[in-house]
Amino acid sequence: MTERNLLNDPCWSAKDLGEPLPSRPHAVSVALPRWKDVIDYEEKAPSCINSLKAIYPRFGFHPFVAEVARKSLAFHGESHQSSWPYPNRASALSAQQYCHRKCSDCSSKIKDFLGISCLIVDQRSSPSAKAFWQHTGLGLSSREAAIVLGREKRPSTSDGHRARDELLNRLANIYDCHSSLIRLHRSGMAALTTILSGIYCIKGTSSTLQIGFPYVDVLKLPQIIFQGSDLIVQTKLSHIKKEIDKKNPAALIIEIPSNPLLRCIDLISVSKLAKDKNIPVIVDDTIGSSINVHLTPYADVIFSSLTKSFAGRGDILAGSSVISPYSKWKKELTEIIPKVALSTLSDSDAIELELTSRDVKDRLKRLNTSCLKLKEKLETKKEVSKILHPQHCKNFNSLLKEGGGYGCLLSFELKGGIEESKRVYDSLRVNKGPSLGTNFTLVCPYVQLAHFKELKWADSCGVSEHLLRVSVGLENEDELWSRFNSAI
Repeated sequence: MTERNLLNDPCWSAKDLGEPLPSRPHAVSVALPRWKDVIDYEEKAPSCINSLKAIYPRFGFHPFVAEVARKSLAFHGESHQSSWPYPNRASALSAQQYCHRKCSDCSSKIKDFLGISCLIVDQRSSPSAKAFWQHTGLGLSSREAAIVLGREKRPSTSDGHRARDELLNRLANIYDCHSSLIRLHRSGMAALTTILSGIYCIKGTSSTLQIGFPYVDVLKLPQIIFQGSDLIVQTKLSHIKKEIDKKNPAALIIEIPSNPLLRCIDLISVSKLAKDKNIPVIVDDTIGSSINVHLTPYADVIFSSLTKSFAGRGDILAGSSVISPYSKWKKELTEIIPKVALSTLSDSDAIELELTSRDVKDRLKRLNTSCLKLKEKLETKKEVSKILHPQHCKNFNSLLKEGGGYGCLLSFELKGGIEESKRVYDSLRVNKGPSLGTNFTLVCPYVQLAHFKELKWADSCGVSEHLLRVSVGLENEDELWSRFNSAI
């Protein structure tokens, strides 16, 4: 595959539908260049689905993983079933147990194929198997699939260990803690899955409480896979206290800042409140990045999707969990998390992640600056009705490290509503598709992708269906602005 320079030659027009972003074998995003393509993707229109050369790995099977699944069914003579490849038996068993909880007479089996544990289920249980795959992020990675298919060479175990050690040390430097408090996972959602499993061992099985409108799967994972989660979008401290008293949750889950509204709750005050109530605080720093913000004094455990700005390249699925050195549950979590973790980041993914994250601090500073400059220029456009960005959020600023910035993400709305958003999106000459944190700018109508079947609910939470989310990349700033200015 010849790599396309997405900074200068973005996938933005109709002919680019389905192109992998980036043009690499393990791309985690895919070009949906027109608003129509986004709707067709959500409605599973064959004209769109059949054009996709990539997909976000938790939302569907990467082509290599799909091939492993197909071949496992053929090998075991299970053509009328569905196969869900996992890196080990423990992960497949957890998925199987979930399917049986959802349907007690589910027909399922775990079969070995090329050293991979495949959960094979009947068609009635395929939706449950898909939900577990998507929300937990525990599935086989595309690099692991490529290796077992003989498409790529298996790296040495020692190289994998070395890469993981380097990554742990790099993250320890960012979080200012010992590397023993950090664990690598095969996705950000796998990190949260592991954290929740550990929290429930300590706190029992009551539901969690999500504060602030969140990224879709951060809410869906505890709601669907675990013991449930309540959401409160009213983030005044008095209201949060009232809800905590009423629900007595197993944990609080908070994004710093939230996706896609880029809002930040008063974490410092909520942390004090939670400590008084003996409730752990779980924080997702994927968007804000702990390169920018100091969170360990206020969070008991932090998780992050390393797929995003940490990797930057857009072709590695990975995550991390960090136990705060200041947490009252530090000892318990340090003991429990290794026991409940079902897998770790594969050797091949760790080696690539270590390589591409070497410049993460310098790169993120550039992204911080470029995003802020685009935000300031968008503010000059009379056609723009609202810009969402953390710059003037006092709660976010209270967490800033010295020299820290505001991340690579902003969202905006246009005065012309959804029809104007469609026009601007279709004519915008930047890469368009899901994900964020890539070295190339990436735009999507986020609510259409994340909440297509619940647009009215999202609107009731203050999240507009015509909002455009922008992950700013490393393009020349003047050139990037000319593209936005021209489209608007």
